[in-house]
Amino acid sequence: MLKERLEQVETRVTNAVARAGRKRSDITVLAVTKKFPASVLLEAYQLGLRDFGENYVQEFEAKRPELGDCPGARFHLIGHLQSNKSKKAAELFEVIQTVDTAKLARRLNEESKPIEVMIEVKLSGEEAKAGAAPEDVPALVEALRGCTNLRLLGLMTMPPWSDDAEPSRPYFARLRALAEANGLPHLSMGMSHDLEVAIQEGATIVRIGTALFGPRKKP
Repeated sequence: MLKERLEQVETRVTNAVARAGRKRSDITVLAVTKKFPASVLLEAYQLGLRDFGENYVQEFEAKRPELGDCPGARFHLIGHLQSNKSKKAAELFEVIQTVDTAKLARRLNEESKPIEVMIEVKLSGEEAKAGAAPEDVPALVEALRGCTNLRLLGLMTMPPWSDDAEPSRPYFARLRALAEANGLPHLSMGMSHDLEVAIQEGATIVRIGTALFGPRKKP
């Protein structure tokens, strides 16, 4: 089942890349494994996936010992990170996509471990969404570039949810413009329902959960 779903996702990505006049190698499929057991992640790894996204430090901390050694795997934190959990996050993840303050950047830098990071940008007015305000991005970029242990890749965002992919487009376009203005090459945007629009608008990382693993079980 996962093999078939992965093939379907790969077809969608390949077709979207072709329509956008881009290269398949431009796009990383980030398998979002939050709320799924380690066994699912290991199955995805066996099928060739290497980038995995988790939302919660504590959940992944419990899962990590079950994964053993997965050569080449990269684990991304894509959920909000409180600065008091920065030490544990630095131990567990190769990439942290949700840096949104200079304070958090300093905390991660103090762990003296090379980490790749992205700035989460809040482009919608939703109270529940985290992220730096667009106008704060240049100062945050400057702060991160002064952190010798952190390598800034680019920006990430999450538009308001919609069953239709098209309403996401202006958010993706705005993130791309922000990244270009700040000289950042990578954009983490787009999920199972709107990955095609995200790729058209310049995504380099698409975060795919449901299309690969099915609906998450409700708690």
